[in-house]
Amino acid sequence: MACVKLGSKPDSFKRQGQAWICSTGLPSDVTVEVGDMSFHLHKFPLLSKSALLEKLIEETSNSPNSSEDQCIIKLADLPGGAKSFELVARFCYGVKLELTASNTVQLRCAADHLQMTEEISEGNLISQTEMFLNQVILRNWKDSLKALQSCENLVPHAETLNIVKRCIDSLAVKACMDPNLFSWPMEYGGAMQSPGGTVLWNGISTGARPRNFRIDWWYDDVANLSFPLYKRLILAIEARGIRQEIIVGSLTYYAQKYLPGLNRRQGSVPTGAAGPLSEEEQKKLLEELNSLLPIQKGLVSTKILFGLLRTAMILKAGPTCVSNLETRIGLQLDQANLEDLLLPNFSHTMETLYNVECVQRMLEHFLKMDQIENDDDDVAIDDMAIGSSDMTPLTNVAKLIDGFLAEIAPDVNLKLDKFQTLASLVPDYARPLDDGIYRAIDIYLKGHPWLMEEEREKLCRLIDCQKLSLEACTHAAQNERLPLRVVVQVLFFEQLQLRTSIAGCLLVSDNLDGSRPLRSGVIPVSGEGPSWATAVRENQVLKVGMDNMRMRLNELEKECSNMRQEIEKLGSKGKGSGIIKKFSLNKMIKNNQMCSAQEGSVSEGTRSVSAKLEKLQARVNKHKKQLSIDL
Repeated sequence: MACVKLGSKPDSFKRQGQAWICSTGLPSDVTVEVGDMSFHLHKFPLLSKSALLEKLIEETSNSPNSSEDQCIIKLADLPGGAKSFELVARFCYGVKLELTASNTVQLRCAADHLQMTEEISEGNLISQTEMFLNQVILRNWKDSLKALQSCENLVPHAETLNIVKRCIDSLAVKACMDPNLFSWPMEYGGAMQSPGGTVLWNGISTGARPRNFRIDWWYDDVANLSFPLYKRLILAIEARGIRQEIIVGSLTYYAQKYLPGLNRRQGSVPTGAAGPLSEEEQKKLLEELNSLLPIQKGLVSTKILFGLLRTAMILKAGPTCVSNLETRIGLQLDQANLEDLLLPNFSHTMETLYNVECVQRMLEHFLKMDQIENDDDDVAIDDMAIGSSDMTPLTNVAKLIDGFLAEIAPDVNLKLDKFQTLASLVPDYARPLDDGIYRAIDIYLKGHPWLMEEEREKLCRLIDCQKLSLEACTHAAQNERLPLRVVVQVLFFEQLQLRTSIAGCLLVSDNLDGSRPLRSGVIPVSGEGPSWATAVRENQVLKVGMDNMRMRLNELEKECSNMRQEIEKLGSKGKGSGIIKKFSLNKMIKNNQMCSAQEGSVSEGTRSVSAKLEKLQARVNKHKKQLSIDL
């Protein structure tokens, strides 16, 4: 740390309890009281340097109550208090004194208060401190930072003298520059560096080159400032056009240093120099930091935003702060993961384990932003292919919400309408497959077995049976927790998918060239492979077989449709309906078996459907008996 020495006389000041005595051999003729400290000094050294002390001494001496031998002066509002006046007194007596970055500001403020100008004495304290401040301190990062820290206890005097602004401007300029270009040594990584960039040891260049500076080299230094000064410095740095990512990095570092809740899932960050803050101080700091964070999407880490939101809920921050954080997260919800969404419920009025309402609000913000972007781009939903770059964020959010629903579904206190509202917010086109929402609904039905049949059917309307994978269809067809109507729909659409697949095969077969061999992987040449006539005959035989398969599948579809209509009327019919239903099911199974005889690849899928239909028949008979007992 830079310093300059003033004065040349030996130290003649001694402290005795709450008094300072200058032992020059002459008796003291003036006592200056600063706070609870007394200074027993002499009039002449003080009169020769300070216009204010000269005036006070004259007024006191002319007072009728004053003593001729002793003059008492009280300085109640001196900047820096007794510590500052001790240094001022040493300067007045010409005693050896060092100006440093830590004491220059308080000496400058005290000198201004005592009117220690050049008119009183050449080379007075005001000019000495101003020269050291401008030519040494403000040119050095560390010294400027120490001087700014010393201003915290000297407000408003430091503000009046424009010292705070000068220190902030100096630091802002240096924070926006490359540290390797500075013309002053600074400490980094425990070693001092010379202006040329070599490492110094005891002031001697070692020739070793230090490591390059990172963009966050100043984060820890400015984090030691009180928040009012830190805020002014950040705004000054931002005004100079530094990248927003660097500003966000500094704000994040400051938040992690003083808000312990942010470090729950991260490495430990050292606490502030003044020790941990109280909860009220943390809440105010959080609200202030939130106002400084840029609103631009993607600048602030989603994990940091969730940490701030969680801390805001714990500290019971204002609704504006919480709403602002929810909006920020909603803008980039596609970057979150399931662990982030699991926000505990800190309110005593909410019954659920996790804060579902907060997740719902963030999802609404995301969907609103997505809709605005789509309107700006004039992109129609039908024109956007699932899996395209435009749909990727929305698809990711849909998977995230489905996973969140599955996580909260076992909560017995989670109401059906709350679960259904959150699930229905996700647009249908955002889910390429409905396996995620099916899994969440199945878990909810398992955790809430007391739901009525109507409530189950209402909840299952969120599932699009046509968008279930083969594994999900297989599970749903055997799932006893699902309403019977849903199981029938699953079977129907599974058969429809099978029919569509076979129809595709038929289309390929119709487009086959008659000259293309059916059992050979290469085009026949003269003398090789089957003859042209054999190939044509095989093609015709295959077409006939596929036409028969198409007819059988049409019949199977009709039977399935009839069976669904009969099941819907199950509650209003008697035993005769059961006999018809049993006959229809048996007929469908028979048709399935006949289809299986036509083509080996199709028979495997049809036998699977037949097995499911047999299980469905057993459930229908069971349901019919239950209705008979009720009647």
